[in-house]
Amino acid sequence: MIRRHVDGAGTSSSALAEPRAVPPPAADRRRTRRALAAWAGLIVSAFAAGAVLHGLGVLTIDHLPPLHAHFRVLTITLLPAAVLAAAAVIVLPDLLARGGFGRALLLAYGCALAWTILLALSGDGPAEPLTHQTEYLAVLPAVGDDPLGWLASFTERLGGYPTHVRGHPPLPVLILWGLARLGMPGALPASLLVITVACSATVAIGLTVRTLAGEDAARRALPYLALTPSAVWIATSMDALFAGVGAWGVALLVLPCRGRSGPAARARVLCGVAAGALLGALPYLSYGLVPYLLIPLVAGMVARVPKATVFAALFGAAAVTAAFAAGGFLWPAGVLATHAQWAADAGAARPYLYFLVANMGVLALMSGPATAAGLVRAGSRPVGAMVAAALVAVLALDLSGVTRGEVERIWVPYALWVGLAAGAVPGRRWLAAQVVTGLLLQSLVLSPW
Repeated sequence: MIRRHVDGAGTSSSALAEPRAVPPPAADRRRTRRALAAWAGLIVSAFAAGAVLHGLGVLTIDHLPPLHAHFRVLTITLLPAAVLAAAAVIVLPDLLARGGFGRALLLAYGCALAWTILLALSGDGPAEPLTHQTEYLAVLPAVGDDPLGWLASFTERLGGYPTHVRGHPPLPVLILWGLARLGMPGALPASLLVITVACSATVAIGLTVRTLAGEDAARRALPYLALTPSAVWIATSMDALFAGVGAWGVALLVLPCRGRSGPAARARVLCGVAAGALLGALPYLSYGLVPYLLIPLVAGMVARVPKATVFAALFGAAAVTAAFAAGGFLWPAGVLATHAQWAADAGAARPYLYFLVANMGVLALMSGPATAAGLVRAGSRPVGAMVAAALVAVLALDLSGVTRGEVERIWVPYALWVGLAAGAVPGRRWLAAQVVTGLLLQSLVLSPW
């Protein structure tokens, strides 16, 4: 139940009532129970089958399949994150339901940062994952003082680079090279950049939902965005940075849809160019982000983005492609070279049919039980369209067969949009279920990211 009031400035705001209000109808309860049973069954079966395959020697490079991780147990070091989570479950929904929307966005962003960083500090810290020799920072000496020369030779020298560089286009390395040139070298500044940009996806997605479905829908989604179980892999995987870039690309595409002339028209064009540049950069950040472009496509259709904005976005995307081509990197050649490297890697030998299903179990784990419950509730149609777009994009990537395992990082940009479904379930119990999922993941799973 939502209570509305109008403040002295005439601005509408909302306050969430306690979850003891009107209980859901019996049909809703049955659908919710079935959804939770399916959610749990998918996850349990994925881990059970993975354990069997690992025991038989079929999966030798994954020790906790379907996750590319090891089992561990964290205890006292997880206490700060648990305290924050408990406090946030109690106060965050009400705080985000009151006051101006800008204030709500800042609170959600601050909570997302604190939740993500405290989870990382309970383990080896946010910087540690980026210190591995398989990561992007390891190739910066090869870039040296000649980034354009490195870019032009990227495809032909791909086989000699670390694992993550071989599996991705060159833009992530160039971003970290630029950060080092700005006087912030090393894993810690890189991890802080990743976390800062990734958590800002909470703000970008919140703005997008407000534009498409209204402020109430956005306020309901913000607590789930801020306390997502995916935060375990937001600190620190470069794919989390990609999530922030993509989310802002979608937001900038739909935000300036009001106004038809004057400054508003100019704003639409400028935002369109910026959105196109960010979205056009996605295929140069990760080849697995091509299906992600379905999300801005659906958002643009729901928002009825003006033609001028669409053309501006296409111009921005084309400018990114032209810049890389001028620098000597052709995206199709990069795809072919990376696929050849992937085919020769041990990961290509992972069983397709197992990961076809198990990858979806990982997505279920990352998006949490509240998302499963929300998927069977009648929520906002625009929000449902965005969730559906993200799910279709994930399915397309899953069916392609190139994502056989290690998807806990690859799914991060998609899981945030899928998690919008959680906004359809009322009450703090669901938010508590989300944070418990995140705490269990952090305490029991040791990932290389």
